[in-house]
Amino acid sequence: MLMRRLVFLAIAVATVIVMTILMLRVLAPGGWTAVKLLLLACFLCAVPWLGLCFGNAILGFATLVLARNPPRAVLFVAGDLDFAPITARTALAMTVRNEDLAALLPPLQRLRDSLAAHGDRFAVFVLSDTQDPDLAAAELDVISRYPAIIYRRRTDNTGFKAGNVMDFLDHHADGFDLAVTLDADSQMTGDAVLRLVRIMQADPRVGLVQHLTVGAPAEAAFPRLFQFGMRAGMRVWATGQAWWQGDEGPYWGHNAIFRIAPFREHARLGSLPDGSTILSHDQVEAALLRAAGWRVCMWAGEDGSMEQNPPALPEFLSRDSRWMAGNLQYFALLRSLKLRPMGRWQLVQAILLFLSMPLYPAMLVLAVINGATHGADVPRDHLLMLALVWPVVIYSPKLLGYVEILVSRTRAGRYGGEWRFALGALGEILFTLLLDAVVAPSKLGAMGRVLTGRSPGWLPQNRSGRGVPWREAGLRFWSTTLFGLVLFAALFSISTWAALLAMPFAGGLLLAIPFAVVTSSLWLSRLLQSHAVAATPEECDDR
Repeated sequence: MLMRRLVFLAIAVATVIVMTILMLRVLAPGGWTAVKLLLLACFLCAVPWLGLCFGNAILGFATLVLARNPPRAVLFVAGDLDFAPITARTALAMTVRNEDLAALLPPLQRLRDSLAAHGDRFAVFVLSDTQDPDLAAAELDVISRYPAIIYRRRTDNTGFKAGNVMDFLDHHADGFDLAVTLDADSQMTGDAVLRLVRIMQADPRVGLVQHLTVGAPAEAAFPRLFQFGMRAGMRVWATGQAWWQGDEGPYWGHNAIFRIAPFREHARLGSLPDGSTILSHDQVEAALLRAAGWRVCMWAGEDGSMEQNPPALPEFLSRDSRWMAGNLQYFALLRSLKLRPMGRWQLVQAILLFLSMPLYPAMLVLAVINGATHGADVPRDHLLMLALVWPVVIYSPKLLGYVEILVSRTRAGRYGGEWRFALGALGEILFTLLLDAVVAPSKLGAMGRVLTGRSPGWLPQNRSGRGVPWREAGLRFWSTTLFGLVLFAALFSISTWAALLAMPFAGGLLLAIPFAVVTSSLWLSRLLQSHAVAATPEECDDR
């Protein structure tokens, strides 16, 4: 494993060095100024994420292409994962808060039915943190129609989701060996659950296995395009990460299995040093388990494990803000927890995920100022090279995920064929460029709110498809649009060439309002569905 980690480190460091050299060649001509030094500092804070992306992408792509069974190639466990008898008792627990149980329980019942042949080896629980009395009464009414599903509701939501799960383990999990965690927006098949159970049975040293999770088939355009690219990227990313992290992997809080006794003993969360609640609990729990000597593994196969994604841009940004608030708490935990080096790295990686993108608006502003004062000194050839290499590197997991599908007629056939898949990939790349331009200033604003003590907490989420009205989009994204107008007005006044070069990466600022409206529109959703553009294999199977 040490050699694998050194290979990853070599790729990541080489990527950082190459990108830094390119940036230095752009900035160095004409001498150094305060603006250039600030721009370089922002770049140096953001570039580690690029190294991480490219390292995972190269290793994941190589494993997917060369290994006969990629998930088994990166999960170090022996045994039959298809037919070994089930001996452990497993609790499947879905956590909910202010959710529509009428929509959630049918797929949960189907999961229970698919495991019925194994008798009392499996039981399904709904763990409610709903506090509103009327909503709680509605939950009881719905759950009464599903006698095979066990319902438990707390009278308070101390510790949020992590507290909900631990309360269940403390008071309702006696007699069970394992637990599978499900979010309200996640789904699993019986085969996927059985595979996870068999992994745990095959190796008693394994404390937790995280299943790769992909987007469920979606009708709305926004989640449909988002999950299409996310699926390609996460398949490569998770495979590459599991290849070099081995049994010190991540936990995403859902679609995973863990051993109840060690989880209850070692993954119990305290408060932050300031007394506040840990919001982003999953990576901390995994790091604590590994620090106690338990293996934490990744199953990088995508079949049988899905989740829903936010239905429109406003919900997506709200979820991002909540995740950022949780991940930035890890700064305090890095100082207060006794972890193994890889467990500490998992927290650092989670911080980097949200720390790099808010720097992009600052870099854009600094680049405009530098162009206004030292534009004649900027070498166009080096700037063009940097502009071309940057997106290839940062999107490398997704791009190589697309390549991995297209090089195989069989794999492409699962998506409706090569041409339909390629059309979906092109549409998703355009979608991502527009989305990321809007996400960057949103994350910067979210970071400012977190740093000033205005954390979003654990709020109920809208999961229902909807259209975003023009008025709502205008109120939400007028400042983003204004920022884009000022930025490009300044760029065009300095250099038309520079403005055109920035357009693919920052042009989404100008289109934030129509982007929010169009990607939630019924006509675009119907257009994509009717031509099976950005369709998942599960959707193609149902056609």
